[in-house]
Amino acid sequence: MMIVTMNTLATSLCRCHSKKRYQDCCQPIHLQPSQAQSPLQLMRARYCAHELNLVEFVIHTYHPSCHAQNDAQAIAESVHGEWVKLEVVSTELGAHDKEGFVTFNAYFIEDKRQYSFSEKSRFIKEGEQWFYIDGEMFDYPLAVPKSTLQRNDPCHCGSGKKFKKCCGM
Repeated sequence: MMIVTMNTLATSLCRCHSKKRYQDCCQPIHLQPSQAQSPLQLMRARYCAHELNLVEFVIHTYHPSCHAQNDAQAIAESVHGEWVKLEVVSTELGAHDKEGFVTFNAYFIEDKRQYSFSEKSRFIKEGEQWFYIDGEMFDYPLAVPKSTLQRNDPCHCGSGKKFKKCCGM
């Protein structure tokens, strides 16, 4: 078993799959959630926290009205899953400048099989900090309508692969 130190983690690629180093991406937000400048940055940091098992970060970035501390055990079980990949599908502005949405696909392993889910998450900014407030989950094909991308188009997730070899499978 290899032990990963914070130094090693800081210089490795971020677990949110942004292709940036962790120290330049999610680490500053994990240390101070108000460092997230947009719903997308907070969503990526929340996903990364799942891969790194940072339960308290996930709990503390729920909007206070969600009373996430009351669901700490269920949140911990989710965080401690085997998360493997994040694909950001889209971002949208909300009804005002303190609301935003991020649609994403998240992949995880359970019972030696890979699964995914798609969600359109809603974020609210209070004071200087963004918070996750709720989300709408839906079937994967609804997250990225296949009619919007052709098979040979570059995939929307930023993988560098063609759509047919990545999310269009």
